[in-house]
Amino acid sequence: MATHGPALDAGEPTEAELLAQVRRLEIHARRLASTTLAGDYRSVFRGSGIEFAEAREYTPGDDVRLIDWNVTARLGVPWVKQFTEEREAPVVCAVDVSASQWVTRSPHGRIAAAAELTALLSFAATYAHDRTGLLTFTNRIERFVPPARGPKHALRVVREVLRGAHEGEGTSLGAACDYLARVLRRRSIVFLISDFLDRDYEQSLRTLARRHQVIALPLVDPRDGALPDLGIVEFEDAESCARVLVDTGDAALRARYAAAAEERARIRSRVLTAAGVDEVPIVLDGDLVAPLATYFRLRASRR
Repeated sequence: MATHGPALDAGEPTEAELLAQVRRLEIHARRLASTTLAGDYRSVFRGSGIEFAEAREYTPGDDVRLIDWNVTARLGVPWVKQFTEEREAPVVCAVDVSASQWVTRSPHGRIAAAAELTALLSFAATYAHDRTGLLTFTNRIERFVPPARGPKHALRVVREVLRGAHEGEGTSLGAACDYLARVLRRRSIVFLISDFLDRDYEQSLRTLARRHQVIALPLVDPRDGALPDLGIVEFEDAESCARVLVDTGDAALRARYAAAAEERARIRSRVLTAAGVDEVPIVLDGDLVAPLATYFRLRASRR
């Protein structure tokens, strides 16, 4: 299993670069979605029930409980009903595209991971004949792509994640949850992809999760939890643009930095658990696919 997909370029891409990025992701995601994730995905998200497809003549070994007695009486030979699964729940990737997502170190940043995860989930859903949609957000709603079927639509979803030039500043998970709660009329599966560096979104998340199945995919950069010893360094906040000089050689400061990161992770987990939302952390330096595959297998075994 690959540890990472193809590298994505930092900064706002040109149209040609965007097409090339989408093409590289398509090749990578199609392969993994059709092999590593497809079976596990389908076994977890089975749809809401079954629907009648057709009747056919009985053959030895068929379940006698499926005999269609009306057709059998009319034709004089046993016929059985066949059913197909109803796959009614669209898959929606809600992707945080705020400035903090674009902070990167070569070759991967959060937005690259978000694009790859969106591609994997979209193509896994496509192979299961499910509809896929997208919401991108900052502290406002940037773009909503209603769920639809097909590989071309999956590519459009991935392309939208990689677009730059977003209007909002900061991050509002609450605004994203409130919007989806309004526009998603049918019960849906929502993958919430973000760094979760936000607060006061608990109630909005609970409201969304009451009607829809929400899975949180926190994008975890190892630098968030361990400050390296680099001497005096000037840091700039990606969203507020505030700057501060930090003595990274101070061991006590590095310990406080690590403790604050652990506390943020604990608070995030408490909020998600209280809302009934499953959490699947995605570590950027690790395998992006393995946590999803493991989650799907565990969910399938529980079912």
